Amino acid sequence: MTQVLHSLDYFRVSPLASSSTGNVTYIETPQHKVLVDAGLSGKKVELLMESIGRTLKEVDSLFVTHEHSDHIRGVGVLARRYPQINVYANEPTWQAMGHKIGNVPVGQRQLFPMGTTLSLGDLDVVSFGVSHDAAAAQFYEFHHHGRSFVIITDTGYVSEQVEGVIKDASCYLFEANHDTEMLREGGYPWPLKQRIMSDTGHLSNMDGAQALIDVVGNDTKNIFLGHLSQENNMKSLAHMTVAETMAKHDFAVEHDFHIHDTDPLVAVPLLTI
Repeated sequence: MTQVLHSLDYFRVSPLASSSTGNVTYIETPQHKVLVDAGLSGKKVELLMESIGRTLKEVDSLFVTHEHSDHIRGVGVLARRYPQINVYANEPTWQAMGHKIGNVPVGQRQLFPMGTTLSLGDLDVVSFGVSHDAAAAQFYEFHHHGRSFVIITDTGYVSEQVEGVIKDASCYLFEANHDTEMLREGGYPWPLKQRIMSDTGHLSNMDGAQALIDVVGNDTKNIFLGHLSQENNMKSLAHMTVAETMAKHDFAVEHDFHIHDTDPLVAVPLLTI
């Protein structure tokens, strides 16, 4: 009987879309189907779900990280269209995004304070704050039966406190937003460049690699590189920078763990953690 029950257990993730223009991630266990952010139109999220053989009719929870449009564009529409979805965010984020997403029925509005843990049956969710120019940006670590999945993008740096929370996860969706030289030499106005490179901006490819060096452990098997800028980065460059930097620090890349790319428009096939 134990073997049968084990065979029915699963913990799967798919970054449906990840870039500086729109972000949404799907996570499933036997008891729960959840999204993190909905930074695309409701229709696009529906199509991305269909592309991995899933439907939003099965989703019960949506966790919002912060109020920037590339993370909340479809939140209100999905909540109104799918009344079984509970939307979780901290109070400052609810206040900041309220006028942007329209009405969300009171019964679906859920408070998830920063630095707390929410238990949903077979899924425990830990919230933690990051350094970003939003009202109160928080990201999440999902735990299921001894395995864990961390999402951390939209942060100017990763503090020691956050490293302690997310250390040795089974799988990461980690920011590699920009190549510093591409950003410096590109066409963005200088104030925007400063904002992106600041402590409340975004992790560069090298920043992401250095943070991963500090948190990847023996249990880590998969890393997704996410939230890439379409103007100031390339998949191949982000992948090479992170892989080579970690290899120089004696990490057995593509042996002990695998690095995966994400896409702004194409969902990553479901990965079992």
